[in-house]
Amino acid sequence: MSAEEKIEIHRGLKGVYFERSGTTFIDGKAGELRYRGYSIHDLAEQSSFEETAYLLLHGELPTTAQLTEFDARLKSARRLPKEVLSIIETMKQAHPMDVLRTAVSALAAFEPDSFDNSISATRDKGIRLASMVPMIVAFHEAIRNGRAIPEPDQSLSHAANFLWMITGRKPSAQAAELMDRDLILHAEHGSNASSFTARVVIGTEANLHAAMTAAIAALSGPAHGGAAEDVMRMAQEIGTPENAAAYVKAKRAAGEAVTGFGHRVYRTEDPRARHMRDGVETLSREMGEPKWFAILQAVVDAMKPYARFGVNVNVDFYSGAIYYLNGIAPDLFVPIFAVGRVPGWTVQCIEQLQNNILIRPLTLYDGPAARPYVPAASRKDM
Repeated sequence: MSAEEKIEIHRGLKGVYFERSGTTFIDGKAGELRYRGYSIHDLAEQSSFEETAYLLLHGELPTTAQLTEFDARLKSARRLPKEVLSIIETMKQAHPMDVLRTAVSALAAFEPDSFDNSISATRDKGIRLASMVPMIVAFHEAIRNGRAIPEPDQSLSHAANFLWMITGRKPSAQAAELMDRDLILHAEHGSNASSFTARVVIGTEANLHAAMTAAIAALSGPAHGGAAEDVMRMAQEIGTPENAAAYVKAKRAAGEAVTGFGHRVYRTEDPRARHMRDGVETLSREMGEPKWFAILQAVVDAMKPYARFGVNVNVDFYSGAIYYLNGIAPDLFVPIFAVGRVPGWTVQCIEQLQNNILIRPLTLYDGPAARPYVPAASRKDM
């Protein structure tokens, strides 16, 4: 490196564009999110997870016939090889994200097109994984709690069937609709940590299962996927709406973040958050536990003075309450994030394969200058 060469470090690759994408548009300042040109607001209010997944994977909204065929393909993949079930049984006491990561990796051994990285084969594998990932989560939840492995209900939608299998109860229309909306909102979000990880792996010409396994590993880190679980822990700690203001004041005085607020991209409210807010209020009343929504809203009110600094509510602030109200264990909150994100990870891998280049950034060396090797016998203690 010449002395004149100027090196600028972008820690965390913040603000760096590494590729073009035709999938997700994000305007962090305006708080805008679009999938394939469609506003997240229109999709959350009018679409379904099945339709949104089709849009992401194929680039266009489906016709009625195309959606029916796509839904049938998803339903036909609601199964797991007995060998993978055995793996889940063996590690049933492990964290659900560790089980999910391991089981997805194992599925590669039973995928006939495992090493076919053509666009059509990758898309087909992604469709199957979109159904198999929720099966892994639901089967593990049943096994670790000593329940019989649930049978998928082919009459139910993707979201409703997942709720049925994970809780053992047929969900209400409201609960199913909220879960469907939650999966839509989490389906894709540009080059976040797990999606970037998937692109790095698929860029080496590894297969989709390897990329998906790596993405799940990245999502398991609390800095990426842990907000929903932390928000419910915070709400339980606060206890009542009246305690929220003092809780926020103490957190800010200590220089600590209030979980569920702030986002790496958005400088205004996360555009996905509003679609969870009203649903949480309705569901909390339906479930006879309105206090959780009241506590969350009291925290939002206490945080309003910090909005001018770009610290606004994000989607996971309300997601955790939805899961909690459905009786879902807190350690399943991040796996549910993964259930929604499979189409997004798949399309990120497809885009990488369509114009592949090995992702290989540089690090600026700042260690010792060149120095001679000293044999062990001649070295002195430091």
